[in-house]
Amino acid sequence: MSGRAASDPKQKFLDLRAIRIDRVQDRRKHQFMRLMAEPSCRKFPWTAAVYAAAARLITRAANVIIGLIASTLIQKFLTKKSLIGMLLAVLFAISPSAETQQNDSAISQAIAPLFASHSPLQVTIEAPLTTLMKDRLEEDYLDATFTFTGDGGAEQTVDLKVRTRGSFRRMEKHCNFSLIRLNFRKKQIVNTELSGQDKLKLVTHCRNNSPRHEQLVLLEFIAYRIFQVMTDKSYGVRLLQVNYVDTEGAKPMTKFAFVIEDDDEVAERVGMKLLKVPGVRNEDLDRGQQNLVNVFQYLIGNTDFSLIKAEPGKDCCHNSDLMSATGGPPFTPLPYDFDFAGLVNAPYAEPHPRYDLRSVRHRLYRGLCGNNELLPDTIQQYLDKKDAVYAITAELDMLSPRSRRDVTSYLDAFYDGISSPEKANARFSGKCVELP
Repeated sequence: MSGRAASDPKQKFLDLRAIRIDRVQDRRKHQFMRLMAEPSCRKFPWTAAVYAAAARLITRAANVIIGLIASTLIQKFLTKKSLIGMLLAVLFAISPSAETQQNDSAISQAIAPLFASHSPLQVTIEAPLTTLMKDRLEEDYLDATFTFTGDGGAEQTVDLKVRTRGSFRRMEKHCNFSLIRLNFRKKQIVNTELSGQDKLKLVTHCRNNSPRHEQLVLLEFIAYRIFQVMTDKSYGVRLLQVNYVDTEGAKPMTKFAFVIEDDDEVAERVGMKLLKVPGVRNEDLDRGQQNLVNVFQYLIGNTDFSLIKAEPGKDCCHNSDLMSATGGPPFTPLPYDFDFAGLVNAPYAEPHPRYDLRSVRHRLYRGLCGNNELLPDTIQQYLDKKDAVYAITAELDMLSPRSRRDVTSYLDAFYDGISSPEKANARFSGKCVELP
């Protein structure tokens, strides 16, 4: 740092403020861990959660008042370069909202431009769709073009290669329109909204003449967005409105779809690497992320996944990827593929045959009993994000009234179930999985 930068009063203010944020975060973490260590809370940690939640509410209320005082001080004194004003601002100008804004900003800067926006992207895909959907080749690509209108309003056409992908939804007996893999030429999309992309998974509508199946795309999109709200260790998604033009003469059609962030890009974004292993042990997983995923899968009503086992002939795990910062444990699970979830409620979806469930709308918690001590914090994360979770549905204008009603009632049932420690304990701690 230059001498000039070091003597800048504003720079001093920012450096001191950053130190203050770190100290506040450390103090809050220490307070919560001390509560969790109380003997009376070891068996049923919900008591600790009540104390911790009360402490957080008191702290936040105090910080709101302090923040109001601080903003006045900063405006009044910092513009005048008053040393007293800067010291007062350093002492008082810390609030949870400021910390949240910093975290959200860092995430939005790291994610690729395509996934930084949640507004639908208007695109046209011209391809030999008749051949694509007839042959359904898993390896060979067909030539196509991709025309898109970015947020700036400019239209651009680039070359593209397409093939079908997936397992269940690639079978014609289930879907007459398969999932698709998009393969871009990276040099053609430099300095565009697609910049940095290469191969992307496109989630499509399954059946051409069914408005309900187009709604299913939106519902699965919501599931991805919910987990993205919960953690940056998640797949980014972008909604598309696709005009499909068959170069072999079939009638054009416009449908909703969405693309999923590349798995290697997700890992790089969060400072990790994607792993290709046949399987892992439960004890090798990041326990915090494991709990977050298991509660999320309960929220959306999904049992079609495994965090430790792969499908035959594939890498671990079933509908979940693994990441690691070191190449070894702890492994971070990264869930995907939610069309069998109760939140989506696809007509072809069935509960996992291993479990005694009458419908995919019936929830089942599959978290480990050994992680129960972490549940209060996990549940609190979902409570803290409740407004953001509901906002995903509220802001999706293209949802039908029925879909909106179904999603809202499904979310209501989940949040009612965690509205008190007693209810949450009955649904999670009391239903956990004991390892042999």
